[in-house]
Order: sequence, then C-alpha cells, then structure tokens
Amino acid sequence: MEYNTSREKLIIPEYGRHIQKMVNLAIEIEDREERNKAAKSIIKVMGQLNPSLRDVDDFSHKLWDHLQIISNFGLDVDSPYPKPTPESVATAPSRLPYNETRIKNKHYGQIIGKYIAAAIKIEDPEEKKALVYYIANMMKKAYVTFNKATVTDVEIFNDLKRLSEGKLTIDADVELVRAEQVSTPRPKRKNHKQKKKRRK
Repeated sequence: MEYNTSREKLIIPEYGRHIQKMVNLAIEIEDREERNKAAKSIIKVMGQLNPSLRDVDDFSHKLWDHLQIISNFGLDVDSPYPKPTPESVATAPSRLPYNETRIKNKHYGQIIGKYIAAAIKIEDPEEKKALVYYIANMMKKAYVTFNKATVTDVEIFNDLKRLSEGKLTIDADVELVRAEQVSTPRPKRKNHKQKKKRRK
C-alpha cells in the first residue's frame, strides 16, 4: 500500500496528485508538438478542477503560471504567456505599514479626536455648543461600551477638556446620556416552570 507520506510532495496541492503526475509525464515527452498538446490538455483539466480562479483577472495566464510552477519550471512548451521564473514566484509581498498614530485614550478612538479637532475650529457659538454636547455623549457611550463600567458626566467633561487641551468645555449642569441606555440589556430567559404551566 502506498501512503501520501511516502509519495512525492505536491507543489500546488489544490490541483491534486493526478495533475502532478500528468505534468511529470508531459515533461518526459520528447516531441515538442506532442508536449504542447499535452500541456494544453492539462490546462483544460486544471481549469475544471479550480473554477475559483475564473474570478481572477487573466484566468488563463494564471493557469499557465501554475503549470510551470507544478513542473518546477522544467516544462519546455510554447506558452501564450511569458514563462515565470522561480525568483518572481518566490518574491514576498511588500509589508503593509502599521498605523503608528498614538491614541491617548484607546476607548475613545481616533474618531473622537477628529471631532474634537473639528469642534475647536468652529467659530459659531451655537454650532460649537451643539457639537461639543454630541462629542461628550459619544465619549460616554464609547467609555461604557469599551470598559463595561459606569462613568460620571463630570469624568467625561474632564476628559473632554484634557483631550482638547482646555479649548472645549461643557456646562456642569448638562446631563449626558445615561449609562443604562448605552449598555444593551440581556434578554431575560423564560422560566421552564412557567412554560409548563402555560401549556397546561
């Protein structure tokens, strides 16, 4: 009995061992014309086995590249596309840069900071007052949601003043949204005894 552990390692497992064997046989064909025919037949089977690639731009090009990769770049055929090189396939994608912006209070996030910066620039007193009230409510909701704890309005007012470097203040008598309105109450479980009584 032949086990997979003793078999040749699959280069692209998605296509299976049969494609790998077909490619290996195609490499051994001496007649170039027959080798080209074999390669085209393998490409058709590969397309049927991996239909997800049809959503990829230049579907046919991708299949021919995979054919060369499976053959370890040893299949000499007349491909309609430039033959890939091991270096081009092995090239690692460029690393995505991490966001290095430091957030003073992570539970408030960057959006709160942007709102505060925008509110500071507003000159109209009424418009500024309305936006500051809106920001304070957002801060309280964010605090309760992130920390799963209650917070007083005074603490939010102090945070707002600190984050705006003293440029934004709010009247102490202003009442913000209540903490219980922010947190989503859990649905109450029905008592099984009550269900049985109702059925009777």
